[in-house]
Amino acid sequence: MEATVEKYTFKDFASDQEVRWCPGCDDYVILRSMQKALPEMGVKKEDVVFISGIGCSSRFPYYMDTYGMHGIHGRAPAIASGVKLANPDLSVWVITGDGDAMAIGGNHFIHVLRRNINLNIILFNNEIYGLTKGQFSPTSLVGQKTKSSPYGNTQPPFSPGELAIGAQARFFARIGGNTPKEMTQLFIESEKFKGTSLIEVLQNCPIFNDGCFTKYTDRKVREDMQLFVEHGKPMIFGKEKDKGLVLNGLKLEVVTIGENNITNEDILVHDAQEQDPTLHQMLVRLDYPLVTGIIRSFSDVTLEERENALTEEVKSRSRFSKTADLFFSGETYEVE
Repeated sequence: MEATVEKYTFKDFASDQEVRWCPGCDDYVILRSMQKALPEMGVKKEDVVFISGIGCSSRFPYYMDTYGMHGIHGRAPAIASGVKLANPDLSVWVITGDGDAMAIGGNHFIHVLRRNINLNIILFNNEIYGLTKGQFSPTSLVGQKTKSSPYGNTQPPFSPGELAIGAQARFFARIGGNTPKEMTQLFIESEKFKGTSLIEVLQNCPIFNDGCFTKYTDRKVREDMQLFVEHGKPMIFGKEKDKGLVLNGLKLEVVTIGENNITNEDILVHDAQEQDPTLHQMLVRLDYPLVTGIIRSFSDVTLEERENALTEEVKSRSRFSKTADLFFSGETYEVE
């Protein structure tokens, strides 16, 4: 019989450290959402680990009253992989930013997704380097003026979702940094998922890239500019719930329900669990509406399961059950 997990509150996961982020930063929302989500996960506090790299986001482990490690730039997925494989019972969370994950940490990022280790990644994306005072990052837009591109950035940006699904991510979700209720639920769902989960948070940086996602996340336009998808439900959005997505040839198209004989039955139903990622990639790439929620959640074998199965297969074919059998096999002799 499993031991009963103590019932926690968000205060149980808040450390005594002073939170040092700029006023108005969405990092505060992410932190509180996580502290509210953890008590709902049914995980023992001593089994939770937060691992970060370098950046504003990477201060996160200090503010959580759990185990944690502030790693080095870009290497959080590698450290987290070791932690999870060493102790599979732990709930392991990687906290990273767009620069930390997709610049110096790009290789570690794509390979942890490919391997499908049972851990969770929260990617704070503010399309800028905040900690080092405003240089362009791998998600900064073409033409964006920054401390390191005063005449405008010339490098096309990565889309975290496209990159992740291209690296065989089985779980990808996206959410605005000013929607704590939905964010809290996504954190809970990602912990339930068996395999690597990735949640991209569209996080505003009020100092160096203020308003980077305002056209999607501002409360006045959010309902009309975002489509929050849920598995098994029609992809309908808008304040009046009168907009939806249909597939027109090889492209997604926005239609208005009630016009041109369009009804609710014509609207695409979201299937997050489909193995083929084609439609998931199309949803990730949409500029209007911006798709949020759990876009992909395909159950697959984890790296741990593959490794365990291989170990058992090798053991079943081995002539030796323990090291002593190997040492004393074949011709042996004793020295007196």
